Amino acid sequence: MATQKKTLYLNRTSDAADHLLSCLGKEIRLGAPLGLGKPNPLLNLIYQRVKSDPSRQLRIYTALSLSPPRTNSDLARRFFTPFRNRHWGPDYPELDYANDSTGAGLPPNIRVHEFYFQAGSALNSPPLQQDYQSINYTHVAQSVLQAGVNVLVQIIAQDKSSGVSRYSLSCNPDLTLDIVDLYDRSNRPIIVIGVVHPDLPFLRGDAEVEADLFDVIVDDPKDYHPLFAIPRLPIDETEHAIGFYASQLLEDDGTIQIGIGALSEAVVASLLFRHRSNEAYRRMVDLSWLGQTPPRHLIETGEFHKGLYGLSELVTDGFMHMRRAGILKREVRDEKTGGRTYLHGAFFLGSKEFYEWLRNLKGDDFSGLRMGRVSKVNDLYDPNELLLRIQRKRPRFLNTCMMVTLLGGAASDTLPDGRVVSGVGGQYNFVSMSHELQDSRSILMLRSVRTSKGQRSSNVVWSHGHLTIPRHLRDIVITEYGIADIKGKTDEQTIQSLLQITDSSFQDELCEIAKRRGKLSSGYQIPTFARQNTPERVRNFVQSARAMGAFRAFPFGSDFTETEEALLPALQRLESLVETPGLMAKAKLIGALGKRVEAGRFHAELERMGLAHPKSLAERLSRRLLLSALSSTIRV
Repeated sequence: MATQKKTLYLNRTSDAADHLLSCLGKEIRLGAPLGLGKPNPLLNLIYQRVKSDPSRQLRIYTALSLSPPRTNSDLARRFFTPFRNRHWGPDYPELDYANDSTGAGLPPNIRVHEFYFQAGSALNSPPLQQDYQSINYTHVAQSVLQAGVNVLVQIIAQDKSSGVSRYSLSCNPDLTLDIVDLYDRSNRPIIVIGVVHPDLPFLRGDAEVEADLFDVIVDDPKDYHPLFAIPRLPIDETEHAIGFYASQLLEDDGTIQIGIGALSEAVVASLLFRHRSNEAYRRMVDLSWLGQTPPRHLIETGEFHKGLYGLSELVTDGFMHMRRAGILKREVRDEKTGGRTYLHGAFFLGSKEFYEWLRNLKGDDFSGLRMGRVSKVNDLYDPNELLLRIQRKRPRFLNTCMMVTLLGGAASDTLPDGRVVSGVGGQYNFVSMSHELQDSRSILMLRSVRTSKGQRSSNVVWSHGHLTIPRHLRDIVITEYGIADIKGKTDEQTIQSLLQITDSSFQDELCEIAKRRGKLSSGYQIPTFARQNTPERVRNFVQSARAMGAFRAFPFGSDFTETEEALLPALQRLESLVETPGLMAKAKLIGALGKRVEAGRFHAELERMGLAHPKSLAERLSRRLLLSALSSTIRV
């Protein structure tokens, strides 16, 4: 805060809740960081206290409330429950407000406002949909002030190595620093509570703060729990193809931003292959363009001699892998310390391995990773704007989206019916900033097709009612069929480029719509090479690449056992059949039940699922379905 204050130190979470409730009275407007930075036990205690007292009011302002996935079917439960207990621990403190908001429901005196959802988690929750706040990441701090939030809570890291306790906002300096400054300038009171987490990495940069930033610091050993770690999932053929095209756009001596998820991991996997196995990578580039002339003004295929500088709101596993491989090594001057920096981030989230890496950073690896304000990372809001522009040379900002219109707009967070899947987050910030920097490109990646309930639909569409990125900010779009460079292009050129990376099953329909709207010349014909945009083409390319050593399903290791890795595609196949309506899907399920498969081939899988010795009719049916799916997905 602006004035020196005396920090209250507590060693019981319950005392912190008591203190908060006594200070704020009947109305609590609570802010908590997005993602990893939430102190779950304290939040649960506050939530339950208010839930049991209708005279109190609680509003929670946050984002990305992380929870282990929920399962419905018997087979999914048999697979996931042991994995969950192993990965997060059987006593992981899930967020009560998150579970109630998507399950039994919130009580009348509590409301939850999120500006970013865990993808798909809130689709069937009217309260969360109604109270969702569509806000650019860099505008959230102002929104918090406007909402009258009167308390911030978050986990913090503590370092006692010097004999004096030092503190770091670690995973979430992103909004806290901006919020505290805004409240100071507005002369508005706010209580800031830091909860020490012993496993949270102590990181520097603006994240390192004085104890008097906090009104209360809580360190309760009884509430220690594992950090929420993202499981390392397999990368499929389509995702690898998209990531490979994107990897061709990164320039040595440039800047990179990526997000989280399979597409970002696929980009990093291909970047590592490009750097380590460059000759094979170049052969793959030739194969990927299917006889057409690649856009030479965009394509880069060399090793990373000078390296890349990382600038990303979200720091995740990919940056760890690039640093280890010698790719993330271009350094810039940190204006606060004068030191050299290879990565600036605003928040982090990742795997157990990633957290361990962060905890054990030494030397330049430690001093060169700086965490700070999202307003600075995601935009150019800084007195040293000129320096930021100089540092951010040849940037490539890579983000994912759900759908792209033929006119170049992108929908990344909201369905056509208005329901929010995730949120705007920082995507618009990076796309907009890209257009303000020299030699910069915004890259949006998406699968060309989605399959829902057995029905294939194109993700390249004529229009969408809820765009995240408007058409006037169009730039580069990538699907598994290639790259569309649409920056500065006419509407007709944009339509033609996007049709050429659309699945061939949908090209003619979209082409005719564009012609009827007068946006595409009546005589236009889709090129022959683009008529081969089929899943078979992608599959053939991926198989060729795998023969060269690329495109492994788990390129960065796995949190699953070998047996679990074998089970995953079989369970995904069954889930697809169950969700597919119609006689054909039912016929396939019935056929699977009737199919006799030698169980001995899959003894380990049956043991892992608890179906080696079925004891009921339901277990025998589940066993039969699983064996059929395994025989269809595993080659022995």
